[in-house]
Amino acid sequence: MRARRAAALAASVLVSTLALTGLAGPVTAAAAEPAPHAGAAAAPGSVTHEENDRVPEGAVWTQHYFPSSDRSGTELHADVLLPEGLKKGARVPVILSVGPYFGHAGQTDAEGWSHTGPSSRFQDFIEGTDLFDQGYAFVMVDLRGFGGSTGCLDWAGPGEQADVRAAIDWAADRPWSTGAVGMYGKSYDASTGLIGNDLDQRALKAVVAQEPVWDMYQYIYSNGVPRPNVTGTANAYNSIATLDALPDDDARYRSNAAYEQAHPECLTQNAAGYLTTDQDSPYWTSRDLAKKARGSDTPLFVTQGFIENNTKPEEMQEFLDNHKGPERGWLGQWEHVRGGDRTSDGRLSMGREGWYDETLAFFDQYLKGKRPEVSYPAYSVEDSTGAWRAQRTWPGESVRVGVALGSGSYLDDGGASARAAATADGGPALRPSTQPSGEWDLENAPSLDPAAPRTLAAGAAGLQSAGEVTSSFFVRSEPVARPVRLTGTPRLSLTARGEGNLMVKLYDVGPDGKAVMFDEQVSLVDTGRLSVDLKSTDWTLAAGHVLAVEIGSIQTGSWRDTPSGRTIQVKDARLTLALDDPSDDVPTAGARSPFLDTYLRQYTVQLPSGDASFRLAIGRRH
Repeated sequence: MRARRAAALAASVLVSTLALTGLAGPVTAAAAEPAPHAGAAAAPGSVTHEENDRVPEGAVWTQHYFPSSDRSGTELHADVLLPEGLKKGARVPVILSVGPYFGHAGQTDAEGWSHTGPSSRFQDFIEGTDLFDQGYAFVMVDLRGFGGSTGCLDWAGPGEQADVRAAIDWAADRPWSTGAVGMYGKSYDASTGLIGNDLDQRALKAVVAQEPVWDMYQYIYSNGVPRPNVTGTANAYNSIATLDALPDDDARYRSNAAYEQAHPECLTQNAAGYLTTDQDSPYWTSRDLAKKARGSDTPLFVTQGFIENNTKPEEMQEFLDNHKGPERGWLGQWEHVRGGDRTSDGRLSMGREGWYDETLAFFDQYLKGKRPEVSYPAYSVEDSTGAWRAQRTWPGESVRVGVALGSGSYLDDGGASARAAATADGGPALRPSTQPSGEWDLENAPSLDPAAPRTLAAGAAGLQSAGEVTSSFFVRSEPVARPVRLTGTPRLSLTARGEGNLMVKLYDVGPDGKAVMFDEQVSLVDTGRLSVDLKSTDWTLAAGHVLAVEIGSIQTGSWRDTPSGRTIQVKDARLTLALDDPSDDVPTAGARSPFLDTYLRQYTVQLPSGDASFRLAIGRRH
């Protein structure tokens, strides 16, 4: 039943996807291509910064083409930056990035360049590490269908995995390469780093992955419920894949860049792939990076914002549990940012100094065999109080507990009863949350509506407590006697009777009733037993605070759900949590990330009081 309902929605959005991507009508043939500008870097020629200002200072730029590893005939394009003045026969280790954002015209759209040159996507990393002075090469490879590569784009699928394999082998085998390759990226090209880890190639010595997607299914669906970007992500990458080359790009690059326009079936197939609803289908299991990490041992350095609205911490714990190699991580309360990013007023977005020094030391250790001069924590973690701690692993030395939430029922009405109650109580009319379905890529997601305030206005919340709002029900803990941290991946299990949608939210409720929604997840639900993993979290309840659990209909624009209008009976609900004692923390350097206060303002609501149903204490099982 869940699969049929999800498939019906997929069919309803396919037409809009084809229209938005321009596939409903004819595709115009590529225009005649002018000859390349004299400054274009057609392999094997090389270009310096003095010859082309798009080349980073201290580097020499060349372009290269090589086949992917799946014998599909796909030709991959690479921009190579070598240290200027590198002597003939000298070899250097390689930092490799593989992704869709390295096209010469721009990363996600045409950026108005007057002449061709290598992408500046990771110029911050190059400058922050003095990469070429430190004796590294930097290689950017276009995934199939993007930039100067041919082939049908294949969103983290077997084709792109073959591209990553080929790129690692190619970079390791160059005459200027020591054979040691590290991968670096953020967002999509962080996910290709995870792919590289999963491939477990000998030449890949280290991966730095900032804000990746750990399981590609989770970016498009949540347990059968589509996210708003079920069409938008396809639109975004189809658009990037059809960006024009620049007039002075070499002829081979221009020909390859026109591949998707000459093969519109590639765009159709890509758009249709995202509408595969079955999580257990070959389409999605081949893209489950967390599961495919089992037994991998490439040294891994990751970052993850627990409260970010784009590439969320879903299946992160599964990936790290499956990964058996050395690990380093910065985890905390930030949005979709890089380790060295700063806010407009100069504050570090992640709140922690030293990103470039630490990543360079990481690469030096595993690509050059150089012993680190600084002893960095394996994991540096910022919890919800803004405090940073060091620990050997994540989630760390936690205690697993299960709390019984009992039974209840709700009407799967998408929050309609809450909106009606708020209006009847004199509050403002509340509209259902909506989200755009236009272009939406891993690098840039639209801002999401607050998940709580639309349906938990003070008037609606009070009527909900009185039983007049039937969209959801709450279960609360007793106030905790001392600070307790919830870490890792919470799991809700229950027995349901009825058909529709389910949302679970966790709130940190203070003595004044002010509550912060800090974790959520949704699922399609049918009669039977159900288990749902929430997002990974690292949230501390202060002494005297209460954990509130809301179970009910989906009441946020973060998903594109279809309410069933039916009453869902919930029995034997149980929440499994990993708890930490903050008094055992080992402090480490780091300031409060600026986004944390933005999040608190956006997700704080007033909840009515209610009877406690369970206790929450470290060391007790319930």
